[in-house]
Parts: sequence; structure tokens; C-alpha cells
Amino acid sequence: MPCGRRAQGFILIGMFMLIMLSGLILSEAATRWQTQVLREREQELIKVGLAYRDAIGRYYNQTPGVVKTFPPTLEALYNDERFPTPRRHLRKLYLDPITQAEGWGVLTAPSGGIMGVYSLSYKEAFKTKGYRGTLQYLNDKRTYGEWYFVYVPQPISGRNAL
Repeated sequence: MPCGRRAQGFILIGMFMLIMLSGLILSEAATRWQTQVLREREQELIKVGLAYRDAIGRYYNQTPGVVKTFPPTLEALYNDERFPTPRRHLRKLYLDPITQAEGWGVLTAPSGGIMGVYSLSYKEAFKTKGYRGTLQYLNDKRTYGEWYFVYVPQPISGRNAL
């Protein structure tokens, strides 16, 4: 009988080790999953931010008349009623991918209206280096709240300038 108790003790120790190993594996999997979710949300923030920036540019450039204006609200990008038939510069008003909530920080143009958006999240950005081209300005930004997506009108030059 003493041999049976000893075997039960080894089984119990083996079970504890198995549970401990399972916990370590699950914690590593959870960390990797969180990292993957954060990377996906960063990519979504870039995609949505650029969509807002481009929509602001379309709104600005399609302003009837000579004096161009920025949209007064983000809703104006979804339903631009300055024309006989309302135009949509955005498919929908997007949630902030990082906060998963409605609402964006807005950058007001000197002449009035919205010229850009940014996330209201001040979480640390996962990727802070390696951006190139039009996204190069995102390098060295520590938080998502520093990621600005702004439409800057290009000055008229050449023959078109009068």
C-alpha cells in the first residue's frame, strides 16, 4: 500500500506541473493576442484617419464658388447638403478604432471648420518607427492622440494662378 500513496503523490505533483505549464502557455497566448489586436487597431486607425482626411479634402475642393471652406462638422462629410442632391464624402461616420467609441478630436482650420481629426486615446502607440512616405509624420509619436490626420490645401501655382 505505501507504494500506491507514493504514486498518488507523483500524480498530484504532475497535475500541478501540468496546470502551471498550461497557465504559462495561456498567458503567452493572451499576450500575443493582445499585441495582434493592437496592431490591427493601429492599422484601422490609419485607414479611418486617412479616410477622414481625404473626405475633408473632397469637401473643401468641391466647395461651390471661389472661397473654399472646410466642413463645419464631421456629419457634413457624411451628408453634404450644399448641393441640390446631397453628396457623401464618407460612407459612414467611423468609430475611433483605438477607443472603440464615437467621437474624435478635431483640428479647427484658421478660417473655421474642421481640417483634421485625431484619436482621443492617449494609450502608448505600439509602432513608433518605420513609417514611410505620406505616413512618415507618425514616426516618433508616442501616443495615438498625437496621430493627426489633417488636410492641408495645396497652393495654386503655375498657369492656374491669377
